[in-house]
Amino acid sequence: MNVLRRSTAKRPALKSFDRLIFILLYRLAPTVLEAVTIVRPETIVRWHRAGFRTFWRWKSRRGPGRPKLALEIRQLIREINLANPLWGAPRIHGELLKLGIDVGQTSVAKYMARRRRPPSQGWRTFLLNHADGIASIDLFVVPTISFKLLYGLLILRHDRRRILLLGVTTSPTAEWIARQLSDACGWEPVPDYLIRDHDRVYGEAFTRRIRAMGIRDRPTAPRSPWQNGYAERLIGSIRRECLDHVIVFGERHLRHVLRSYQQYYNGTRTHLALAKDSPLTRPVQAVGRILALPVLGGLHHRYIRI
Repeated sequence: MNVLRRSTAKRPALKSFDRLIFILLYRLAPTVLEAVTIVRPETIVRWHRAGFRTFWRWKSRRGPGRPKLALEIRQLIREINLANPLWGAPRIHGELLKLGIDVGQTSVAKYMARRRRPPSQGWRTFLLNHADGIASIDLFVVPTISFKLLYGLLILRHDRRRILLLGVTTSPTAEWIARQLSDACGWEPVPDYLIRDHDRVYGEAFTRRIRAMGIRDRPTAPRSPWQNGYAERLIGSIRRECLDHVIVFGERHLRHVLRSYQQYYNGTRTHLALAKDSPLTRPVQAVGRILALPVLGGLHHRYIRI
């Protein structure tokens, strides 16, 4: 051994079989450490401990275990979790059982979507939960054939995007707008909040009337039309789908056109935000012959089955 150490430039490398032999010799005769000079005693003890760990790791290896869930079930768990951020594993597990899917609750928790932040509702859910108590009001200008300006008044309920009123006047005043708002609500429950801009036409008579009706006034910030986005978008639709294709003769003519469009919008026109339904729910007709009914002189049509 001493000659080998002197003739070899670097320490010889031992193989696993060589280490096993040293371990067996140590188990049979511990005094063999006194004769071994190529390695230190601590090295052999470390080898023995490493072999012990490897042995028990092999002996306690994981078996086949529980079968893996199908891909469709895993995707369903993730979709339910993302669509319902406030649900935990027990709630999702209960829904799966009601759907006839027999799966363990721990498996549900395993395949739920991981979030860095606590679960929170989306802005769409938050706004939909408050939309039934919100209405908006806005004015728009319409030129006539003689270049005279008429003013249209829009009052919109946010829950079903339903037009409550489309009024027309030559000179809007606070008293006239307050009277139009009272007529628009009629026998229906009044909205909790009313969104409007900072137009000076909404004077003291208007604010006094809505306060008496129990409506909370919510003016938008200056130069922020996007804060009244529903009304602004609807005014754009009225222009694109109706007024841009009609020459208005006068106040009476405009009132008739806007009344026709209001009936078409509320009862016929499908809306993307309402799952392709109209503000006044339109029944599905699957049987019968299709008949087209002209609206606004044929500018639009209503299709029914008879």
